[in-house]
Amino acid sequence: MITEKVGSRIKELRRALGLSQEKLALKAEVDRTYLAGVEQGKRNPSIKSLEKILKALEVSFGEFFKDM
Repeated sequence: MITEKVGSRIKELRRALGLSQEKLALKAEVDRTYLAGVEQGKRNPSIKSLEKILKALEVSFGEFFKDM
């Protein structure tokens, strides 16, 4: 499912940057429990929320979806 792939990719990039969920959530200005749900594939992020998360991860939409 796409939500699981998106969540897994976010988690992979977050870990590569050495960020906790809490630190990424603060940086992206989203709730930590929301981010956790996205990473687990249980939440379907809006484009705006995904944009905030990707900005916090310092990755473009193109880079994010490149290898999916």
